[in-house]
Amino acid sequence: MAQVLTEAAPHETAAAGSSQGNSACESTTLVVENMHCGGCMRKVEKALAEFPGVISARANLSARRVTVTSSKGRVTTDDLVDVLGKAGYKAAPLLEDAASDKSADKEFLRRVGVAGFAAMNIMLLSVAVWSGQAGDMEKSVQTLFHWISALIALPAVAYAGQPFFRSAMQALRSRRLNMDVPISLAVTLATAMSLFQTIRGSEHVYFDAAVSLLFFLLIGRFLDQSMRTRAAGAAANLLGLRGSTATVLFPDGSTERLSARALTPGMRILVATGERIGADGKIVEGRGAIDESLITGEAEPVTAEPGRQVFAGTLNMGAPLVIEATATNESTLLAEIGRLMTAAEQGRGRYVRLADRAASYYAPAVHSLGLMTFVGWLIMGHGWEPALTAAISVLIITCPCALALAVPAVQVAATSRLFGRGVIVKAADGLERLAETDTIVFDKTGTLTLGEPRLIEPQSCSDDLLIRAAALAAASRHPYARAVVREARERGLKPVAATDVREVSGAGLARQTEAGEERLGSAVWCGVGEQGDAATLWYKPADGDPVALRFEDQLRPDAAEVIAQLKRAGYAVELLSGDRPGAVEAAAREAGIDHWQARQNPAEKIARLEALKAAGRKVLMVGDGLNDAPALAAAHASMSPSTAADVSQTTADLVFQGERLGAVVEALGVAKSARRMALQNFGLSLGYNAIFVPLAVAGYATPLIAAIAMSSSSIAVTANAVRLRSKRVKV
Repeated sequence: MAQVLTEAAPHETAAAGSSQGNSACESTTLVVENMHCGGCMRKVEKALAEFPGVISARANLSARRVTVTSSKGRVTTDDLVDVLGKAGYKAAPLLEDAASDKSADKEFLRRVGVAGFAAMNIMLLSVAVWSGQAGDMEKSVQTLFHWISALIALPAVAYAGQPFFRSAMQALRSRRLNMDVPISLAVTLATAMSLFQTIRGSEHVYFDAAVSLLFFLLIGRFLDQSMRTRAAGAAANLLGLRGSTATVLFPDGSTERLSARALTPGMRILVATGERIGADGKIVEGRGAIDESLITGEAEPVTAEPGRQVFAGTLNMGAPLVIEATATNESTLLAEIGRLMTAAEQGRGRYVRLADRAASYYAPAVHSLGLMTFVGWLIMGHGWEPALTAAISVLIITCPCALALAVPAVQVAATSRLFGRGVIVKAADGLERLAETDTIVFDKTGTLTLGEPRLIEPQSCSDDLLIRAAALAAASRHPYARAVVREARERGLKPVAATDVREVSGAGLARQTEAGEERLGSAVWCGVGEQGDAATLWYKPADGDPVALRFEDQLRPDAAEVIAQLKRAGYAVELLSGDRPGAVEAAAREAGIDHWQARQNPAEKIARLEALKAAGRKVLMVGDGLNDAPALAAAHASMSPSTAADVSQTTADLVFQGERLGAVVEALGVAKSARRMALQNFGLSLGYNAIFVPLAVAGYATPLIAAIAMSSSSIAVTANAVRLRSKRVKV
């Protein structure tokens, strides 16, 4: 099971010794959910640093984490969470099995640096040798330069080439070929041949070709690897949503804070206001409101009352509740959603990328051609050295450098363009799959809509009435109450939070004034009687009749336009939502979507996607909630807004920012253009081979000339890809 990241920090011991005696240090990493800016980062660090026993606190804004170094045994994780809670920040411990490890990115970057540094220096020495051959460079000086090149090249090749060597060895053990086999063979033979020639004192060595080859290939590999791990940290942040700890209420009235993993069915759990529920269960005491948007996607909180089923990860927004656990740990609905995601991701993981498909044909052809060149030269009566030199030249020229760069170069150009338009591409093959889609399925709340209720018919509410209602609403965390305050501020009013406000769970707010009691809440609470409209809040002034404040979750500003544009382009569009039928039907009608389904749980959404897949459709899923995450994983391609739950952003191939849905159209257009340009790059690579391979087979291209030709093809592929940054695209 996952464990909280708490480990000794030996490198901090000296600092700890100076400030905390000789006690050891320990490091704890927390996820801070609502740390959004530099000011937040400083407040988080300051709040933690002032707590007794904390030695230092270092926040990472991009990952929304803070690492705390403290004296061992003096500070618990709960202490740190409570400190941040009092400072206004929601925090949870980072789990070990969810930690984002970007060491692969750093490893490739180091290898790129080593290969680049070695290639530059060896090339300088080679230029000196070439120049000296036209002049009067002595043989001893030339040999010295060759040995210096060897001293630089050998460790550089051994270190920088490891990713290719390991991959090639794994492929050969499995009795198959991949792109790394010809790469490894070309680099190894060129290096070994050059070392042999250096020992013999020959004029021709090709260390520069071997190291330059590695340098270009590593750039492509680094670009590909960095795209795979760009947003890995968000997945770790989500696991804190389960609630890492819970307060257990024992029969004698005593309480104890336990890990959520230690909970068992039958235990009674005390859930404070603003706390996430640690297990599935039934409410036995208390009344309030539960925010289930994480599970259902529905924006409106549900009434919490005895007998109601609640789920792990949902948020208690009302009064304290006592819950009897019915399912814990890996038996919760949240854990089941995680299993659905895993199964869906495994199904999509069988997708074969364009470059991999090309490599399956390319690698055997390269080896066959190199072997035939070597054997042909031997048959024609040449010695093994010129035969091997010609074979090495063929391997270098046919080395799939341009092929390896063809897709990553286009992806980088495409992702740079989309990033400038507020779309972040996370999956390495996400654009390829996006270009193949023909059906688009939207979630409603937070995706097709803005995900926040807005006051409608605002003209029916005067400024005076609105500011009085907002003064009451400022005391509540209910979404409709926040919408009232937001509307007042947008009108330029400055509501001041009222004092002595009384909140009645499941009913509303009230306070006593000189003129009498004023209320804000349900129709019954305000004396109107049962109205049956869930999207209405009532305000009853102390000296007047109740006034209805009606809300709706508005569509994104360009939703209808985007749907119409997608339909014109030939896409089939559907709406799947966990929301109630009335709200889903209204949103579908306004957006122009003909096919919609409401009250869809995660399994039902996956079932619909599987049905579309069985019908031969390739689906783009656009969603934002935790309930959408399995569907996002199951779809052929997926997108999420930046306001989505972290797990949805992690699962999605692309994440878009802002209120406009036009990012979906832009991403589809760029993806299709990127696919066309990747195919163009493959064509350039094959055309280059058609020209230079015969020259290498005939012996007119030395390994150095082959490396230069290979580099030129890589530059041509990259230059073609760069055009995508300014190219006009259409769906």
